[in-house]
Amino acid sequence: MTSHSVEKIGGTSMSRTEALLDNVIIGNRENADLYNRIFVVSAYGGMTDALLEHKKSGEPGVYALFASADGGWSWGDALTEVAQKMLAKNAEIFKDPTARGDADAFIRERVEGVRSCLIDLNRLCSYGHFQLEHHLLTVREMLAALGEAHSAYNTALILRHRGVNARYVDLTGWRDEEQLDLDERIRRAFADIDLSRELPIVTGYTQAQPALMQTYDRGYSEVTLSHIAVVTGASEAVIHKEFHLSSADPNIVGKDVVRVIGETNYDVADQLSNMGMEAIHPRAAKSLRQAEIPLRVKNTFEPDHPGTLIQSDLDARQPGVEMVTGLKNVFAFEFFEQDMVGVKGYDTDILDAMKRHNVWIICKTSNANAITHFCNGAMSAIERASAELAKKYPAAEIRTRKVALVSAIGRDLKGTRTTARTIEVLTEAGIEPLGLHDLMRKVDLQVIVDEQDFEKAIVAMHRGLIENAQPGEVSTSREPLEAA
Repeated sequence: MTSHSVEKIGGTSMSRTEALLDNVIIGNRENADLYNRIFVVSAYGGMTDALLEHKKSGEPGVYALFASADGGWSWGDALTEVAQKMLAKNAEIFKDPTARGDADAFIRERVEGVRSCLIDLNRLCSYGHFQLEHHLLTVREMLAALGEAHSAYNTALILRHRGVNARYVDLTGWRDEEQLDLDERIRRAFADIDLSRELPIVTGYTQAQPALMQTYDRGYSEVTLSHIAVVTGASEAVIHKEFHLSSADPNIVGKDVVRVIGETNYDVADQLSNMGMEAIHPRAAKSLRQAEIPLRVKNTFEPDHPGTLIQSDLDARQPGVEMVTGLKNVFAFEFFEQDMVGVKGYDTDILDAMKRHNVWIICKTSNANAITHFCNGAMSAIERASAELAKKYPAAEIRTRKVALVSAIGRDLKGTRTTARTIEVLTEAGIEPLGLHDLMRKVDLQVIVDEQDFEKAIVAMHRGLIENAQPGEVSTSREPLEAA
């Protein structure tokens, strides 16, 4: 184990360049203190949405327009708009004309290379022997890589202009003729880097076989982080976010009552991922957990705060709820078929349809003749999955309802009366749960409520399970947010 860290910076933090340099990368560091760190960077905020599709609304970006049968050549205009956004970002960051010219030339060459490739692919697929759908994953990866290449190149460039020996490390496979697996590409990229004297700025996307986006989709940067940490033998992985990992959203429950989570384990991190509040992608966490590399989640804008330390086998000091969080835009997708009793295959077909249409499943319930999946995704994608299943099972009744999901999470909820207490506090708040999921592992409790009751339920559960919890009902490994 060496003494260096591998640190990932998210898109929102990347967009605030000066704050990022002052708080994270440079700050008060000088000389040797600047090094023995590796930074994995995301695209600037909003760039990946424009290149692929909006993560929340589903609004089409360059990829979605290119992949659409009726998109025509509109993807070309969308790519031009992305290029203009990237050049505008360069103008914002670089005041030195030489540095800005360098940054502009880099991104223009990349954008026009992508444009030429897509034009050629479109022309090729106009012949019957070549089918566009066979190449769409590669197109998606190439477009995603464009965002990370832009931000990583810019960051290394501006650091060099400020006297830091930064190196741009391009893992995107741009014009690379070799097909390498993930770890081998990382090994080759770092083979001649002296971490004690160089500061690597690495693209969050890595071109590898098998393709990262096929498995992780837009969680690829955290997979890159974890594999770099494992391959290089890092002592710690760090993720910089624009907020603390706290007991609830302070904008909902109030900054005066929310607590920063000082420590937790990878079980809790996995449950947060399931709620869309990723500390780290669960498969990225698996690599770190197996290598026994701790993960620290820090607030970019509070550099002196130690943040949240996540470790492999960190048991709770005492049983209790650590966090209340949830998702508002959830769809309850109910599939009812009278002939389902005792027959296999229905669940598999539903899952396959959801996967094909990129619908994220949070949890599910089932009984003799009904299966309900609680999903997050674009309504259009859910409707396409519904239409496909209705065609295959014409006798089935398929209904979709918009709900919200609220979860109480902790390393150990055994013996804490979390379920009973949750029902009590929701009843006192005038909220009737639509459903309840309490599994035997006892690391989370999920409550389905009406969408209009989402914030009210979070406030009630946070107050009852954390603020007003009795000894033994709440973990003690936290401090007030206001003390950060």
